[in-house]
Amino acid sequence: MLPSTDRIVGIVQARMNSKRLPGKVLKDIVGEPMLGRVLSRSRRAARIDHIIVATSTAEADDSIASWCDASGWDCFRGDEADVLDRFYRAATKYQASLVVRITADNPLLDPEIIDRVIDAFFAHAPLDYASNRLPPHTFPQGTEIDVLTFEALAHAWLEDDNHALREHVTPYVYRHPERFRILNVSDTVDRSWMRWTVDTAEDLAFVRRVYEHFGRDTFSWRELLDVLEKNPHWSEINGAVRDVTPRALLDGV
Repeated sequence: MLPSTDRIVGIVQARMNSKRLPGKVLKDIVGEPMLGRVLSRSRRAARIDHIIVATSTAEADDSIASWCDASGWDCFRGDEADVLDRFYRAATKYQASLVVRITADNPLLDPEIIDRVIDAFFAHAPLDYASNRLPPHTFPQGTEIDVLTFEALAHAWLEDDNHALREHVTPYVYRHPERFRILNVSDTVDRSWMRWTVDTAEDLAFVRRVYEHFGRDTFSWRELLDVLEKNPHWSEINGAVRDVTPRALLDGV
């Protein structure tokens, strides 16, 4: 059972100026923008108390703020490049004691996985940070989250002077295991080769195929695994896409 004093806030990071697929977070996925799919799936996590969207003050992101306002989602706007600052200020405003970092390009993220990482965080307390993205990475790409205390976020915000890393929020924490208490959550089966994130048109086509099959966003990642086992050719839709996210960020963990 979670301590009653913990306020767990999911912060969904979203922007319109993605390089390989501009405007992807508002791209339609069977009648709902991708951001809406991410929020709908994330809010079903039993351990999260509140979910907000964190976008930037850039004009390009006005459409995200407008969609949030029309759809009833809380939206915080902050620095475009310094996403760590944006997260810190959003967490401060919404009085988070524990922050769950979610990205808006992962419309297949599963609430079960979110709860699993949060549960592991408390089961191995005291911790500063837990994730399912660190080596050995076993979950499908696009189902990763970060869980960290507000205190760890504040230390990173104050001390990280690497502008490139501040765009990714959490590297300062997981690159300093001598300073922070860190846990990686792994699965018993390595499915890290599965590509469920959206960076390209091919990725979007794959996700749309999944949603067209289910006709809803309440399917679980285990249901999706079963469907993909029966339809392995679906993975060929984006099988040639290469991840451009700097995996080197994990160096030194």
